[in-house]
Amino acid sequence: MQSQEIRANYSSVIERIRAAANRNGRNPAEVQLVVVTKGHPVETILQVIEAGAHVLGENYIEEAEPKITELSKHAALQWHMIGHVQSRKARAVCSLFSYLHSLDSVKLAERLDRFAGEMGIRLPVLLECNVSGEESKSGFPAWQEDCWPELNATLVRVTACANLEVRGLMTMAPFLPQAEMARPYFQRLRRLQAFLCKEIPQARWSELSMGMSADYEVAIEEGATLVRVGTAIMGPRPRKVEM
Repeated sequence: MQSQEIRANYSSVIERIRAAANRNGRNPAEVQLVVVTKGHPVETILQVIEAGAHVLGENYIEEAEPKITELSKHAALQWHMIGHVQSRKARAVCSLFSYLHSLDSVKLAERLDRFAGEMGIRLPVLLECNVSGEESKSGFPAWQEDCWPELNATLVRVTACANLEVRGLMTMAPFLPQAEMARPYFQRLRRLQAFLCKEIPQARWSELSMGMSADYEVAIEEGATLVRVGTAIMGPRPRKVEM
């Protein structure tokens, strides 16, 4: 994809984010765009940085590490880990990324807590929640709302990790033919956010990472504060990444 096209796509997404926030009476500044660069080479990532992007999302440690190293001279960049993380890769997450969207188990939380403590940092994290019930989705089980009280004890253990800063929740809606069909899943995550604000008030639940290229406008209308947009800006990935 040409630089001009990426710049135009980026500007279009920024404008659509603004419009979606305005439709719901929200301040567009409340919504942060995470540009997903998975599968794209550094040369293409430089083009989206030049277009104005400063928060980039990656899914795989092995793919992200050389990119982060090569682009380290861009001091203003933030790298967000948005993909599933195996607990054995917790150290790498703490050393490479400034934010984790996909914390999905107590085991991973405890390992992240340990390594973040050793590095003298406090890692911002979001708890990934499966609100659809799809077996292919990672995350804490949250599709049955009457079972949310049973989830409390697990999430309390996560929020007790001193070197993690729990900031909110993340989810992925099912892949659906129309963006509007994703709305109930975003609404469920927002209700879970409200539930946890009451049940575990000692943690911060202000952030909602939800919405991707196909449905980010609906997600913003339902309260998303971070949207993860790749294809709508970067175009199709030039190669399939297997990690």
